[in-house]
Order: sequence, then C-alpha cells, then structure tokens
Amino acid sequence: MAEKKTVSVKVYNKAGEEVSKLSLKAEVFGIEPNNQVMFDAVQVEQSNARQATAKTKVRHEVSGGGKKPFRQKGTGRARAGTTRSPIWVGGGTVFGPDGNQSYKISQNKKAHNLALRSALSLKVKDGMKVLDELKLTEKKTKEFLKVLDALKVGGKALVVVDEIDENTFYSASNLDWVKLVTIDNVSVLDLLNVDTVVFTKSSVENLQKEVLK
Repeated sequence: MAEKKTVSVKVYNKAGEEVSKLSLKAEVFGIEPNNQVMFDAVQVEQSNARQATAKTKVRHEVSGGGKKPFRQKGTGRARAGTTRSPIWVGGGTVFGPDGNQSYKISQNKKAHNLALRSALSLKVKDGMKVLDELKLTEKKTKEFLKVLDALKVGGKALVVVDEIDENTFYSASNLDWVKLVTIDNVSVLDLLNVDTVVFTKSSVENLQKEVLK
C-alpha cells in the first residue's frame, strides 16, 4: 500500500463555515510521532528558560565569625574557631549553588525538526484548525472570541499567524488561555501544551516551507 503524500485539512472562515480544503505534506503533518524527540525538545526548552539565580552564601559571606566562640580547651565541647563554619546554624553552605550554574542543554537541528513534525502530526489528527485569514477590524477581545467560538475552540489555544498586527495583538492579550505567535516562534512545547492550534492558511503553508528547508 502506497504511503500518503498529503494530508487534507478543512479551511474555515471567521464565521466557522468550511470554505475549502488544504493539502499539506504528509512528511510534515502525517508522520508517526516520535515521543522521545518530542520529550527531548520540551526538556531543552524548559531547561533553557530556567533562570540560574539560586545562590547560597559560603563561609566568607555570612555574618559573624570574627571572634572565637569559646575557649579551645576545658569546655567539654568540640573545638571551634568560627561561627561561620558549615556545621554551625547560620554558618556558610558547602557545595551550594553559586549563581553561576547553567542549565543550558541543546538538541541537534535534525532531531528538533523531527520533534516539530511529530507534534504537528499529532495536532492535525485532533486539535488543529485552519482559518482562511484573521483580520480584525477593531481592538476588541469580543471580536477575537467570536472567531474562536465559531471555530469551536475550547480549552487552551495556540493561534499562529504570519505577522501579528495591532488589532489582533490587543484583542488576544486579555485572554490568558490563548497564546498568539508567529511561525518563527512555534515551539514543540507550545504545540503539546494546548488543546487546539489555530493556523491561518498562509501561516501553515509558510511553516511547512520552513520545516522542509
């Protein structure tokens, strides 16, 4: 049996009516998803977004310690030279984070491309809508919501466009369950972390070209 070369998806207008069909390449939207590379891609993105700000104080940074806490002999206690010692409460920390640690990891381009195609192939089966165009006449959240409702978008949503115009930006900015991005900012984490992905027709075609480069 010959492998499918294209994947057909419905294209809707802002009223939620089907206006045409779009053929997408199966090598981008119809592959068998690779769970491992998707997991790696998500781990890379989350690790690289992590801020290495954790820091503990070492002996010379904690207060006190200028005077020997008690005499060397005759007290029955273990000798101590400073209250800055790590074994004392309030003393310095040994082997703690110093604020210079890095959590950066990477994934090679080929693996990341496979991860992106895997995530897109998952979404095209269930959770992807294609809109003929997204042009709003006003900066109104109500107008933006009307489009999403017409497309029957529920739960968290990722909206992908070629360029973010002012009306669309401000109309979507009040919705904390909607993320608006351009095609060069589509990530595997974003695709997997939403219930529905809404592409404009031109953005899904341009993304396809970028992935196949």
